[in-house]
Amino acid sequence: MSTLGRSAVAVGPLGFGAAAIGNLYAEVGEEQAHETVAAAWRHGIRYFDTAPHYGLGLSERRLGAALRSRPRSEYTISTKVGRLLEPTDRGGDDLAHGFAVPATHRRVWDFSADGVRRSLERSLERLGLDRVDVVYLHDPDDHAEQAFREGYPALEKLRAEGVVGAIGAGMNQSRMLTRFVKDTDVDVVLCASRYTLLDQSALADLLPAATERGVSVVIGGVFNSGLLADPRPGATYDYARAPAEPLDRALRMKALADRHGITLRAAALAFCSAHPAVASVLSGARSAAEVRDCAVQFATPVPAAFWRELRETGLLPARAPVPTEESPR
Repeated sequence: MSTLGRSAVAVGPLGFGAAAIGNLYAEVGEEQAHETVAAAWRHGIRYFDTAPHYGLGLSERRLGAALRSRPRSEYTISTKVGRLLEPTDRGGDDLAHGFAVPATHRRVWDFSADGVRRSLERSLERLGLDRVDVVYLHDPDDHAEQAFREGYPALEKLRAEGVVGAIGAGMNQSRMLTRFVKDTDVDVVLCASRYTLLDQSALADLLPAATERGVSVVIGGVFNSGLLADPRPGATYDYARAPAEPLDRALRMKALADRHGITLRAAALAFCSAHPAVASVLSGARSAAEVRDCAVQFATPVPAAFWRELRETGLLPARAPVPTEESPR
């Protein structure tokens, strides 16, 4: 277990990302969602991440219901603020935002101090909890001024009051996360898709800064939204159809993994968790079978020869740390 920054909040090396049980891309039934979370628990996962954005609150409601019978002291849960959900009667679905749910609410960007508190209060209601362990400012890319001037201080106050244990920001970019690490007193940042086998951009700024400042990093999007899990024409890369260049690299990596008797999924998970600043790696799942596969792949040692060949072929830069056979995590 690792603690997040200077807080006492602990997370395991493998966490559960709950976007999929919020009907990301396709519908997941209630029973299947419950079984997915139960499978994560059986496989020793004790860190669960969600957000109001995921299925217009559906992910939070399902995750809270699935964890209700578990001892609260035995798991860590994080959610996010920055998007308020306001009721709407416009009808239709939410697939334009990636979720197969009815469009019963609309998202309203709000990183004000009042917006942060209201968002957290509503999340606690959906989760059925009196507290969460970690709160992230969610995707403040186009709202930097308000996020730094109002949103972050509000989180800092909530932490000082003991309402939350750890605070941070979660984004699909490393540049602004690096600013949070350097200019604020965050405990943790969640970096999605910017530190993977296909994209190591966080290695240039975020990860060195986090190491220097003692800030923990949680890595999400380890498969770049699908391409590294199943590289093939038509696969998804960063929430869109994979372009030719990353698809070609992923296919070459898969062929190399096959020759070494491992899966590309195992290599992708091992790579992300090898950096010393990384406290946990999040993996999303929509079924118990996917959770089992992820747990098995995460526990699979990746041969040192695979990493050597990956570097020799130019598929991975030499500066990127990799695990050793003796210490796969």
